[in-house]
Amino acid sequence: MTSWKKYVLATVVVMVAGFAYVKNSHRNIPSDIRDAVADNADFNTTIPILKDNGNIPVPNQPAIEHVSKGYVAGNDPSAGVPTKPVEWVTINGGKFTMGTDSGEKGFEDAKPIHEVSIKTFDMSKTDVTVEQYAECVIKGGCTEPATGDYCNWGKTGRQLHPVNCVDWDQASKYAKFKGGRLPSESEFEYAATSGGKNQKYPWGNDEPTCDKAVMYGNGGYGCGKNSTMPVCSKTAGNTAQGLCDMAGNVWQWLQDKYQDSYNGTPTNGSAFEGAGSYRVGRGGSFGYDDASFLRADFRYNDDPGSRSGRIGFRLAR
Repeated sequence: MTSWKKYVLATVVVMVAGFAYVKNSHRNIPSDIRDAVADNADFNTTIPILKDNGNIPVPNQPAIEHVSKGYVAGNDPSAGVPTKPVEWVTINGGKFTMGTDSGEKGFEDAKPIHEVSIKTFDMSKTDVTVEQYAECVIKGGCTEPATGDYCNWGKTGRQLHPVNCVDWDQASKYAKFKGGRLPSESEFEYAATSGGKNQKYPWGNDEPTCDKAVMYGNGGYGCGKNSTMPVCSKTAGNTAQGLCDMAGNVWQWLQDKYQDSYNGTPTNGSAFEGAGSYRVGRGGSFGYDDASFLRADFRYNDDPGSRSGRIGFRLAR
């Protein structure tokens, strides 16, 4: 082989070896260094870079879907965690006289008066709020309430109002979701009279006013607000044990089936589950101008499928 051919062959061998070295060297560059190179804005790369705004997903990280479930902006608690969770109040048991023997109109079904023994139980301090109920909806345990003029679901700034426009079954399912139940009718009356005291209202016998209850007053529904109010807005009307809104704001679904007297109802504090299709509610609401509806012994009843703006619920356990 002539000398010039040897020179050309040597040159080609050196070039091939150099190219292989460079290629293999690039494969072995540590990933953090490659990423550092890719972080240069002038460098054309397809490697996804996570910017400060977090809009580009990180590989192998599942996207977190934000589920509003009927909420509007500013209402949805983060990941379904309410800012004010359910708070429980212990109601010490005892005996009390349930019902009334008065001849007042509207109380015909609150007879005969009878003694009931109540075991110690816990009751939620407030009606279940919109944000508390939303936790169950977001986690798949409850269905959404209805919406409408007086419904709180989906309205800005109502997260601490009582959830309303829920039917009896929705209320019952939420209670189970929280490890509780709906109160019995006798438990409610016992708690609403501050532990079975001989009084008409949670605060005593003084007639209801907007200082003590969210009711019709000041020229309109909800003390002139034309809606419910946040729970515990009227603390002057609390029971001696600290329960809020046992009169006013919204009627409260109870466990019992309704019948037009107390004949045959339990005397041990449990709920009546006999004949009948309607369910009992107690406590009155923001939309009635008859103060007697707010009395602890006034009995309301409704179709369990009703989703009215006048009715919500609280819990017992």
